Amino acid sequence: MARRVLPILAAAFLVTWGGAACAQGDPKRGGYVATAAGCAACHTDGAPGSTPYAGGRAIDTPFGTFYGPNITPDPQHGIGKWTLADFRRALHEGTRPDGANFFPVFPYPSFTRMTDADVADLWAYLRALAPSPRESRVHQIKWPFRWRAAISAWKWLFFTPGRFTPAPAASAQVNRGAYLVTALGHCGECHTPRNFLGGLKNGRALTGAKLPEGRTPNLTPTRLKRWNDRQLEEFLRTGVTPDGDAASDLMDEVVRNDTSKLTAEDLSALVAYLRTLAPLPDEPK
Repeated sequence: MARRVLPILAAAFLVTWGGAACAQGDPKRGGYVATAAGCAACHTDGAPGSTPYAGGRAIDTPFGTFYGPNITPDPQHGIGKWTLADFRRALHEGTRPDGANFFPVFPYPSFTRMTDADVADLWAYLRALAPSPRESRVHQIKWPFRWRAAISAWKWLFFTPGRFTPAPAASAQVNRGAYLVTALGHCGECHTPRNFLGGLKNGRALTGAKLPEGRTPNLTPTRLKRWNDRQLEEFLRTGVTPDGDAASDLMDEVVRNDTSKLTAEDLSALVAYLRTLAPLPDEPK
């Protein structure tokens, strides 16, 4: 009897322990997820010597100035008291641990598509960071947009929660590219025009948009057909266009910190997905 029970208990322990470890995520892989998601850009002050992920980056919008919060494991000023479930709700539902809404300058309308595995890995990576005691800055939001309760109505109008669903007719490469563009990379948050309430015009997805820093370009084949795949991948690696121009300041930052660090396979997948989009005219100025 003992000979039969011990192996069963050992197997149960290994399954339970292994499942728990998997649920907590892989911090090394989470670092790559953070890079692909561009987390450092909004959560790191641009000043020299700033602590990564300690917050402070100003994000100007038509509704006011928002500041990226501290997302290090500091228990007072960061997310050290959060649980993995809290983190999932933030990314998938746009909800804080206290139940209040996040403002959609935090791109949860895109991050809601992230897989549970990527969320767990990203969580593990952030938990492994050194805690920073830097206090998150208070947003400077115009009236009446500062009311978090009103975001529930905004969500009802413009937010559809749910994980990324691969297109059955598309290749694995194209589906990977779609995931990078629409979920992790949240490209549409800057390259899709918005209405007067800040909702994305999804029927005009990736056709370019007006930002405080300037206009973002059309990413559909209408514009990108001028570049071949190799040229487009080279731009995403170096920030240099085929005719020798440099990326804008905002895109240059994306290239330096994010797309230049993607694997060759992911860069090719990203380009392959963009090639499948319907060619749409540029968003009117």
